[in-house]
Amino acid sequence: MQWDKVTDIILATALAVLAVFAGLGLYQWIARKSLKNVDLHLKAFIPPLALMTLTYIIFDKFIILSLRPDGSGEPSFPSTHSMVVTTIFLIVMLALPRYVKQKPLRITLDIVMTILIILVSIGRIAAGKHWPTDVVCGLVFAAIFAGIYYLLVKKGSSNAKHLHENH
Repeated sequence: MQWDKVTDIILATALAVLAVFAGLGLYQWIARKSLKNVDLHLKAFIPPLALMTLTYIIFDKFIILSLRPDGSGEPSFPSTHSMVVTTIFLIVMLALPRYVKQKPLRITLDIVMTILIILVSIGRIAAGKHWPTDVVCGLVFAAIFAGIYYLLVKKGSSNAKHLHENH
């Protein structure tokens, strides 16, 4: 199996899923005639994804901690595939209850995304593109970014609930 191609397909899949949510946000922005009226669950994607992008730039261009085991001379820390795929899928798992009401479908989607996270993580090591530490740290960064998403949604929901109680 060519793990490099498999992990590229998984990355493209995660980006396509993200594009669906971005499209939903754009649709709401246009239909509701204001960015303020876009669901918090969609707007909350932006800060963690911006931090993820910044993390990639920092470790790819400025702070190179290790090189790939395949001898290509490219930076390997953290695994971008693992970080991006896991960040997107974890955030989507957190957002799904808002948009997918059928619990069996949500569970199925969560399982599929979890399997894809595992495959991309194993695949980057199997392809010789990353050291295990690169993948683990990519997963840790992703967990942090998903945590930020969770906190933004939780705080925003609390603020909205507080506003409704005061009116």
